[in-house]
Amino acid sequence: MTYVNIIVTTAAKVATVTINRPDKLNALNRATIEELRLAFAAIKSDANIRAAILTGSGAKSFVAGADITEFAGVEPAAARDFSLAGQRTFREIELLGKPVIAAVNGFCFGGGMELAMVCTLRIAADTAKFGQPEVNLGILPGFGGTQRLPRLVGRSAALELCLTGKPISAERAHQLGIVSGVVPAADLIGEVEKLCGQLALSAPLAMRGIMDAIIYGEDMPLDQGLDYESQTFGLLSSTADMREGTSAFLEKRKPEFLGR
Repeated sequence: MTYVNIIVTTAAKVATVTINRPDKLNALNRATIEELRLAFAAIKSDANIRAAILTGSGAKSFVAGADITEFAGVEPAAARDFSLAGQRTFREIELLGKPVIAAVNGFCFGGGMELAMVCTLRIAADTAKFGQPEVNLGILPGFGGTQRLPRLVGRSAALELCLTGKPISAERAHQLGIVSGVVPAADLIGEVEKLCGQLALSAPLAMRGIMDAIIYGEDMPLDQGLDYESQTFGLLSSTADMREGTSAFLEKRKPEFLGR
């Protein structure tokens, strides 16, 4: 498929999705959100792709936020529709069933931070900046930020970030648990590619089971979450990948998982 606002490439079972609006600091407009939805739907349905990287074009910005021209001055119903469109696409990425690693290469503000939070893991360049500055526009985060951020960092830190709108450094984001690692900017893509290469060799059904158990279980009572975990454990125990994994361990060799 031909895209206008994103670039999609694949290599060694890993897809790379690059938001390509550098003149707009990769801000998210409706068209870009729709292209992301289509791209990740294709990634989900392609059994040859085991993991994905999401990043922004250029060295300055991952995603600087939602494109303000898309909602400034619109009627409340249209603004709500814009919010819902972003939430739907972001939720589909979150529930992709394959690991998506955000390579945060620069500004990660507003809708960009909300997009990063739906990724499985986030690795940041040491030059990256994070923030939810929507309060400065008289609005709130509309792509899921008020819901995911407190789940990620706790209520107090989420309120601080959303109420002050102040940007924070990559190191502070790491301390809060927003990102799982910070690397020199020049090494970012290489480090993320290395991680995705490792994930691409892992058991895809097991990875999906792990992600589903954590994402869905987070909002379940503990007993219900434990039941979900044990049911998923039982299902995975019936797979060819489980037999391959255990056999490879006993035979002291590397497993070759086929996703079956």
